[in-house]
Amino acid sequence: MALSKPKIPGIAQHFLECGTEDCERNCEFYCNSCHHQMCKPCRDQHLKIPEHKNHEVVLYQQRRRQLPVKKCKIHPTKDIDIFCEECNVPLCSKCSTMQDHRWHQFFDLEIIYTEKFEICHKELSKIHNYFVPTSEDLQREVQEDATEVKQIMDSIRTSMKAEAESLKNMVDTVLSENMEELNQIEKSLLEKLKSQEKTFDDYIAYFSDLVQEFQSYLSSTELTNFTTKLPENLEVKSIPKTTKPVTPEFSPAQYSKEDVDKLLGKITVTNRKAKLRRVEPIEIASFSTSEQTKQDKDMKSDKKQTLSLSVSVTKVREFNVLSVNNVCHVSQDQSDKLWISDSKGNLVQTDLQGNVIQKIETNGGSKGYHTVTQDRDLIFTDQDKKVISRITQDNNITEFIKTGDWRPYSIHSSHINGDLLVGMVKSGRAKVTRYNKTGKELQNIRRDNNGQELYNYPHYITENINGDICTSDFDKCAVVVMNKSGQYRFSYTGQESLFSPFGICTDVLGHILVCDSNRNTVHLLDQDGQFLSLLLTKQQGVKYPRCVCVDDENNLYVGQYHTNTLTVYKYLQ
Repeated sequence: MALSKPKIPGIAQHFLECGTEDCERNCEFYCNSCHHQMCKPCRDQHLKIPEHKNHEVVLYQQRRRQLPVKKCKIHPTKDIDIFCEECNVPLCSKCSTMQDHRWHQFFDLEIIYTEKFEICHKELSKIHNYFVPTSEDLQREVQEDATEVKQIMDSIRTSMKAEAESLKNMVDTVLSENMEELNQIEKSLLEKLKSQEKTFDDYIAYFSDLVQEFQSYLSSTELTNFTTKLPENLEVKSIPKTTKPVTPEFSPAQYSKEDVDKLLGKITVTNRKAKLRRVEPIEIASFSTSEQTKQDKDMKSDKKQTLSLSVSVTKVREFNVLSVNNVCHVSQDQSDKLWISDSKGNLVQTDLQGNVIQKIETNGGSKGYHTVTQDRDLIFTDQDKKVISRITQDNNITEFIKTGDWRPYSIHSSHINGDLLVGMVKSGRAKVTRYNKTGKELQNIRRDNNGQELYNYPHYITENINGDICTSDFDKCAVVVMNKSGQYRFSYTGQESLFSPFGICTDVLGHILVCDSNRNTVHLLDQDGQFLSLLLTKQQGVKYPRCVCVDDENNLYVGQYHTNTLTVYKYLQ
């Protein structure tokens, strides 16, 4: 029977109201002297009362916690409200006058209680808002890794069986050829022996005739037969010479288990040290109170729910990117870093001011050939070598996918599950292939439901929030969209002729944004491919837009082919 997962009790949340009778305004302040919560108007009235002028009124978040009422065992009419530091015990004020506590130092128990309460509250907040969610995320990651391990092991088993079947087929072929050769040798030897057998048949028949002749002489009474017919020097034909057959020999192969291992392949376990699972650091400042944490989360959720298209697009800023000739593709690394490439194979990492952090030389060209994973690894394609490489955070470069005869042009790392979507071309044909995070091929998309080729030149690719695969195809003059199962959804071919789609991206609302380099515009579509607007046009200073990217703060980055400038816009509110 499976054990149920232990539940962590939650922290109760409530709406804070002013404690003044008949006042329904929100609570903002707290009087530590009389332990009363109040709104700003009620606070002002409270402090106007003469006997309250020395009351300590603070923000509600800075309040002291009211002590639970507990009577002193020695003085039952007194409440425990002080703390003896020397004896380390809570007392009532009357106890402090007793001989046992003479000259001891005392503290306000309410202050100590508030401090301890806040410590417990912060720790509870950490548990609920960091440790438990992080542990659950890591547990899900472990479960995903277990599923992935099973898939990899099944793949290895399939490969091993295929190798064994291939070897078995080769053994059967060699055995069949050897058997046929042996049959031919046997046939030739038997034919020779058959010929020799006939030679002796003829020789024996010769003696039969000769015996009959001699018998005729012996049975005759005529002497003349012996004298005239019987030869004086009778010679019998000599016995024919024949050869014994030379049979072939079989030399058994001398092989060992190691030889078979070489033929079938071996299982190897890497010596690489296992990487620690990534755990985001705890931000102490974010755990002031559980109420504040909840408010922050609610604000973010509300912000996303209320996002909509702005009436107009606003240019926020722009910056030049050093070490590139033009801007052909941009991938967000993290909130303050970008990867940017040009048509000459220069791929640079920059900050948001365009300062180069690192640079590498590639064979990507003017395509969407790089992407950043959820783990912040850089993935990029090499169309000449037909490989996909990974650069990890410690700058370790590996070629982890080989695409065979297919040239990988465009690539995108899914923000949903970490899969890689790759647009590839071979001999006039094109496809989109899905790989998992380890490089295992999961899906190939080439044709629609009617068997028609979907792609000609998939040079930019991205994924929408619903899992749709959105591909910019220059030769087809279209944006081709498939669902996550590889079923055709729709194509967008622009608003006028000569639609030239290049860079493509999606946003948090499911919009599709695509550059039309020929018309100097950026088109905005909804999730189902309906045209919404020309988000940017030549009148706004856009010329040859080549790539687009929307960051986590909903800023739109636009790169243009003729310049190394990135322009940042706001189009959501």
